[in-house]
Amino acid sequence: MNQNAFYPIGTMGQPWSEEDKQAWYQTCQIRRSYLEEVASKIQPLSEQFELIQYGALTYAPEIYPLFALKSNNWDDDKPTILITGGVHGYESSGVHGAITFVQTKASDYEKFFNFIIAPCVSPWGYETINRWNPSAIDPNRSFYHDSPAEESAALMQLVEDIENQHKPILAHIDLHETTDTDELEFRPALAARDGVPYQAGSIPDGFYLVGDTLSPQPEFQRAIIESVAKVTHIAPADGQGQIIGADVTQQGVINYPTKALGLCAGLSHAKYCTTTEVYPDSPQVNADDCNQAQVAAIVGALDYLQAKAQSPS
Repeated sequence: MNQNAFYPIGTMGQPWSEEDKQAWYQTCQIRRSYLEEVASKIQPLSEQFELIQYGALTYAPEIYPLFALKSNNWDDDKPTILITGGVHGYESSGVHGAITFVQTKASDYEKFFNFIIAPCVSPWGYETINRWNPSAIDPNRSFYHDSPAEESAALMQLVEDIENQHKPILAHIDLHETTDTDELEFRPALAARDGVPYQAGSIPDGFYLVGDTLSPQPEFQRAIIESVAKVTHIAPADGQGQIIGADVTQQGVINYPTKALGLCAGLSHAKYCTTTEVYPDSPQVNADDCNQAQVAAIVGALDYLQAKAQSPS
């Protein structure tokens, strides 16, 4: 349905001016603490992983340091796995799922893989429970050369440095959520920002994955879905055989052109990449279920890759 309802900021049919973006920024409020809820959990993990501060957001560097965890006993004979969370800061289980994986499961896989884990790419978005950064830019549409989003640019530089020092990443698992607020706030705001009509959509009831159109890796995606299905329900296709407007290629899986869209999952040349989408607003789940679903997605991916490495070619 075409919705022409006026968003509270801007002029209908016109892209936002800098003044409109500033007006939007003024509506954003700090609602939780990145340092207390996230950084305080990442820093103790330095006993297990090398703690890297790969940058800090320039608008408040003392409040928003950017942290990543890198395997201590790096071995270039092992494949490298990149795990990212909190590219959209409001998607809480991406952040805490990545941390929970390190706390509970990473040690089981360190003999097989090197890890680079960035649990919270957008800490201001985490604090304000927001999809965008303070400049009304979506970091998850900004993974390209000369990115306007410093969150994206910093992570891209970290990955480039790691790959230059070692070898290309084999797999990238980017942890996300699809929430009810996507339709209630973020997509209407996007339409207003860009000066286009808001096209109402629907929120999938359950977990799903977004693979890469150019390298879909269906068996890899299927293994993840099977692992997550033990923890939470998988989103069904809608009446058109789609999820969020994209054709379902198998249970709980759609594909996007990750590089063309500037998505985080397309930032490297990893053969295997996926974006998880947890549904935290379901009455069937709680916050811990969502975190565990993210952990199950990572475990499913790693188990598949390890089994494939051991199978005859």
